Amino acid sequence: MSAHAVLTEAVEAVLGAHPGLGIAINGVFDAAPARAVRPFAVVEDPVLVDWSTKDMIGREGRLAVGLFEAGEDRARLRALADHAAAAVSGLPRELGEGWRIASLAFLRSRIFREGPGLCAAVVEFRVRMLQTD
Repeated sequence: MSAHAVLTEAVEAVLGAHPGLGIAINGVFDAAPARAVRPFAVVEDPVLVDWSTKDMIGREGRLAVGLFEAGEDRARLRALADHAAAAVSGLPRELGEGWRIASLAFLRSRIFREGPGLCAAVVEFRVRMLQTD
């Protein structure tokens, strides 16, 4: 399985299982759903580049989680973003399929208005992974 797929599945799993986030949202998706009711989360496909060593295949990349909320309650959206950051920070180091996280760092979060009565947040991370098998 590719580094993209392994990482995305792991992030979707920890977001859905997080006690403060999993029950507060209506789903975790890998693309914007057509009919989901807000609030929901979308795990963007990570942007990965080569981070290999002499003897190991590696990837470094940016990972983003989008949170989408109906209404303009930014306090609730801030709380959801904090829960998402905590969930992703708790990713297991061993992702499976031979991929292991070498480092994971929170980069930034941003809340913005999407339109009348809609707001969203994006939480971004830097991840470095090595393939151990």
